[in-house]
Amino acid sequence: MTRDERPLRAVPSLVLVVLAAALALQVIWQSSQPRPRARAQMLPAPPTLALSRTASLGEPVPFAQLMTLYLQAFDNQPGISIPFRELDYQRVIEWLATILALDPIGQYPLLLASQVYAQVPDPARTRAMFDFAYQQFLRDPGRRWRWLAHASLVARHRLKDPALALFYAREIARLAPTAPGWARQMQIFALEDLGEIESATILLGALLSSGEIRDEHELRFLTERLEAMQTVGKSTPASK
Repeated sequence: MTRDERPLRAVPSLVLVVLAAALALQVIWQSSQPRPRARAQMLPAPPTLALSRTASLGEPVPFAQLMTLYLQAFDNQPGISIPFRELDYQRVIEWLATILALDPIGQYPLLLASQVYAQVPDPARTRAMFDFAYQQFLRDPGRRWRWLAHASLVARHRLKDPALALFYAREIARLAPTAPGWARQMQIFALEDLGEIESATILLGALLSSGEIRDEHELRFLTERLEAMQTVGKSTPASK
């Protein structure tokens, strides 16, 4: 047996009108709704170091690299790109610290901290990243001095904080004797920025007298800089 099918013309006109009106209202309502927006998810806490070591199955360096890829990709979620200033920087630091603990020889997390996340136009976040770089520098000054040197330069020129620049530069000179001369000399020019001409002159004079500078061009540059400092020092009234 087959069911009898009623033709469309058999449907009452009132029903067709109601259906058409309902369809029109549905279309109008949908078109009036705001477009769905992707919402940024919060950066979760990183796995603990113990759990990370266990999950790495004895291969902490590749696992650290996977964690780095996850952290870097987090600001590009489906349908949305998250500005760095909206990230939880304390959580970012926790991720970077865990990655470095898994791979202490690796330098990439410190590059991300000092040259990527620190570029956000927010001095507080920049300083937080530089403090992280400094704390990690203290763990391995011989390998990690370059990131503190970068922080010193940014503090001097972008943050306009010569005191912070001098602090970082002095720490490099104090704790990283194997760093190249230009990095260990940064404290001299930071002192000059602070108006500590006498101290800068003494340090630079001692450096030139040590015979450590062997490059002819560098020697000439530093000698001319010393002479300029001495001229400024002579023209500056002595403090009473």
